Amino acid sequence: MAIEAIKFEEWLRTMESPFSVVQFDSRMDRILAMDFTEQNRLITADTVSQIDLFINYINTTLDAGKALYGIGGYNELRTVYSRSEVFDGVAGKEPRRLHLGIDIWGAAGTPVLAPLAGKVHSFAFNKAYGDYGATIILEHTIEGGSFYTLYGHLSLDSITPLKVGDEIRQQQEFAHFGIPEENGYWPPHLHFQLILDMEGYFGDYPGVCAYSEKEKYLSNCPDPDLLIGMMKFAT
Repeated sequence: MAIEAIKFEEWLRTMESPFSVVQFDSRMDRILAMDFTEQNRLITADTVSQIDLFINYINTTLDAGKALYGIGGYNELRTVYSRSEVFDGVAGKEPRRLHLGIDIWGAAGTPVLAPLAGKVHSFAFNKAYGDYGATIILEHTIEGGSFYTLYGHLSLDSITPLKVGDEIRQQQEFAHFGIPEENGYWPPHLHFQLILDMEGYFGDYPGVCAYSEKEKYLSNCPDPDLLIGMMKFAT
C-alpha cells in the first residue's frame, strides 16, 4: 500500500542523516547548481536540439566550475523540454514543462547507489527521443506503507540483469549513468524522483507535468533532496 504523504513526511523527520544516490564527498567534491529555466540565457534552442552542443554545454559548465556534478531541477519550470514531442500537449492540452525530480549531471558510467534498501518494482527502456531511456523503479517499505524511487537516463546494462522483485541493498551500486543512445538522447545524468503512489505505472512514471497539474504531482512526488540532502552543498 502506498504511504500517505503526511506519514511519509513524519518518517522523513525521523531520519538522522541523508542517504547517497551517487558517490560524493562534500569535503573534497564540488557540486554546481544548474538552471534549466528561461532565465538561463546560455541555453538556446540550438543548444538543446543538438545533442553534441548540449553535452558540450554541460561539460564546459562543470569544468568551469571545477565541479564533479551539476544538480537541481525539482519544481523547476523548464524550457528545455521543447526539444522533444514526448512533452508536447496532445489534443489541445498544455505541454509538460514542470520537473518533478532532481537531476544530477556528470560523466557517463557514473555509479548510482541505492539510498535505501528496497526491491525492484519495475524497469523499462523508455527509448523515445527525450524520454527516460533505461529506467529503474525501486519500492521501499517503511512503517505505514511503501514509497518508490525512480532512476532515469541509465545505461542499458543497468537493466539487463534485473528481475522484478530483486532485492537491492542500501548503498548498493546497482546502475550507471547512460550515454545518449541509452538515456533518451540527453547529456549523461541521473533523474532521481520520489513517488508515493505509482498509480498503476510500471517501468515509468511522469517526471515532468503540465503546470496546471502542479499541485497533484508535487504532492505525490516530494522533493528528492529531503532524502539525499545534496542541494545544500551546491554553489
